[in-house]
Amino acid sequence: MSYVKPSFRHPDLPHNRIGLTEASYEGAISTLCAGCGHDSISAAIVRACWELDLPPHRVAKLSGIGCSSKSPTYFLNQAHGFNTVHGRMPSVATGANVANRDLVYFGVSGDGDSASIGMGQFAHVVRRNLNMVYVIENNGCYGLTKGQESATQDRGSKTRKGSANPFASIDLVGVALQLGATFVGRSFSGDKNQLVPLIKAAIKHKGFALLDVVSPCVTFNNHEGSTKSYDYTRDHIETGVIMDFVPMKDEIRTSYEPGETVEVTLHDGSAIHLHKADSSYDATDRQAAINAVQSHKEDGKLLTGLIYIDPDSEDFHEMMGTSDTPLNQLSKRELSPTAETLARINQSFC
Repeated sequence: MSYVKPSFRHPDLPHNRIGLTEASYEGAISTLCAGCGHDSISAAIVRACWELDLPPHRVAKLSGIGCSSKSPTYFLNQAHGFNTVHGRMPSVATGANVANRDLVYFGVSGDGDSASIGMGQFAHVVRRNLNMVYVIENNGCYGLTKGQESATQDRGSKTRKGSANPFASIDLVGVALQLGATFVGRSFSGDKNQLVPLIKAAIKHKGFALLDVVSPCVTFNNHEGSTKSYDYTRDHIETGVIMDFVPMKDEIRTSYEPGETVEVTLHDGSAIHLHKADSSYDATDRQAAINAVQSHKEDGKLLTGLIYIDPDSEDFHEMMGTSDTPLNQLSKRELSPTAETLARINQSFC
């Protein structure tokens, strides 16, 4: 059996504005279980990056440990990549971002990688508003170690053997909102129409963008009684805000008549069109977002779509006043300040 992707592609495949087909954004053949939601997320990332005309070599993808952390192998094989140790992806992403702020950063993590061993690092990368897209592939279990429930598994959700989880779940969307995240979205791996524009908007957002994606584990957590199964998720999704992403290079206009539409312009001139499903919900109001997430959880529903955005956020580099030129492009002389310069720096903290 061959596991090598064929190099031949149909000559009439559509090209994006930098002359690449969608195949140029793919990765290796997936070794995840057939039907795994993680592969659908990888496909959505491929589509989003292709539609945004991102040069693959201008992307850096980082991950920790777990099924989710294998995913970066399966998209953008021409991008920079680093697989860290368990729960430590945020600190490595921070170091890379400090060294080269010009890349587009993808952090791919899981519910164990972020909500358990990596919870401390997750909290700090949120509060620092690091300019990155942080994707949580959330399946509610530890797939590499035979399906034990993770910290994001809902209380009462049943394992494959029928036992119910007795512990309250950690909602990383709620945690991120409380910590000050400036872009928070939630989606379902089986809803590509919602997920692709969310990824595109997250890439263009200036600051930390969290995407919590429910991604059913077909082997250990896709049975009756599980709250992270395909059937349960489809039956309990409720979209708070329907969203379109419009790149700067396209004409920005609103073409939706029914309901209220709000346009949010991002720092590069691209725009997000928000179409409210609930007229009382404002995705630019942090407290409203927190309340909406909690009320939907109490009703047994999963709030998806763009949950919160701060269009005026300052990212890590603005807050820290770092060099506009990436550190990896500075000369040794520029990186080694004189004694007088160090004295002035120290004096500024007095």
